[in-house]
Amino acid sequence: MVVLATKLYVEGDARERSLDSLRSLVTNEIGELDVEFEIGVRHDDFPSVTIEGDDATAARNVLREAFGEIVPDLEAGETYVGTLETWDDDGFVLDAGQGEGVRIPTDELGLGPGSATQIRERYGLVQHLPLRFVYGGAESDPDASPSRLAEEEQDRLYEWTRGDGRLNVNSATRAEVRATLNRAGHAQDYVTVERLGLLEQSVICTENTDPPGLLASVGEYLPSELRCVVP
Repeated sequence: MVVLATKLYVEGDARERSLDSLRSLVTNEIGELDVEFEIGVRHDDFPSVTIEGDDATAARNVLREAFGEIVPDLEAGETYVGTLETWDDDGFVLDAGQGEGVRIPTDELGLGPGSATQIRERYGLVQHLPLRFVYGGAESDPDASPSRLAEEEQDRLYEWTRGDGRLNVNSATRAEVRATLNRAGHAQDYVTVERLGLLEQSVICTENTDPPGLLASVGEYLPSELRCVVP
């Protein structure tokens, strides 16, 4: 079994659509391997994929690479994926499936000046966004170091600020976001919708599109948190 590092936190019809989307994503990743799989959702909203078949080991590795994995125990110095759960001026708290969140102090984000709250706004980080981090150790351990955002994650987020702008969205699948943009008459205003997690997407704007203007136009159609990245 692999527990995927992306959350399924919506309810009702949206939950069923999200599960269907996840099945399609998993099938796209491992459908050509000799396996059968079942998807469940844990009490903490992380989906689990149970895999059987001759290629089960390879399939698990493919899903770990594609989504990141929630593991039972974290080891200091290792890189993991957690979802952005809460934040305050002093740092981010990521949910890595351990019950207690992993706190990343502002100084360990590596994303420039300002408080963690200001950094979240600047980079358009929506709640539940999967983020890679290096675990420093349990806070109860006097020898532990602070956990920090992984360098590859810092590079990815810095790259967001060098493009033509983005509109980040949660609580919606990639297909739902694309359909909303097109229905709202913005088919020509974005390059693509990049999948950040199962329910977290990034609309990559065209050169002449103003991300705050796009947010104002489509916000009423998406029951989501929306955050802009303005170069």
